[in-house]
Amino acid sequence: MENVKYFRFLAVLFIAVILVAAETSAQEAQGFQNAKNHWTFLGGYGITHPGLGDTRTRVETVDFILQYGYFLSDEKGKSWYRSRHELLIEVPFYRVMHPETAIITGLNFLACWNFTASKKIIPYISAGGGPVYTNLNAPELGSQFHGNYQARAGFHYLISKNMAVDFHYRFHHISNANTADPNSPLNSSKMLFGISYLQ
Repeated sequence: MENVKYFRFLAVLFIAVILVAAETSAQEAQGFQNAKNHWTFLGGYGITHPGLGDTRTRVETVDFILQYGYFLSDEKGKSWYRSRHELLIEVPFYRVMHPETAIITGLNFLACWNFTASKKIIPYISAGGGPVYTNLNAPELGSQFHGNYQARAGFHYLISKNMAVDFHYRFHHISNANTADPNSPLNSSKMLFGISYLQ
């Protein structure tokens, strides 16, 4: 029941932000072709996959991520593979809902490739990782300090000159690189949506 309340809150917040943003500007989007950087707020749901690798525990999370993106290049290439490269820095906060109440947080650095052939829909792929802290008591985790790596794919949809909504899937792996025993991973999937402000 508590999970349902969190998802309802996220859905209402997300819809409200989209409606406000859509009304602020009806201009053609300058979008990801010209922006220098962007801020993105993401929310969503994550679940581990028992049986994938040495993952044994089903862990469910409600996810919040603050992301800053800095574009490293102008557009490169042509046709459908025209793109811009970007560095992403994220501060994630995952509230564990199952099997117990706990937190997972840290700092992520990701390299991102944005496909910019369309001015409205911007597909992207990215990968990276960083340090992780958690107080989750799971048999896979030998300490509270870990590392993670992840890969994601999704798209931005421009709704105004400086605003886009974001939808993506990411595969997420946590382990401690043999700095503690045991060192079994938590392998999970995350579905995230959010809003981006371009500058």
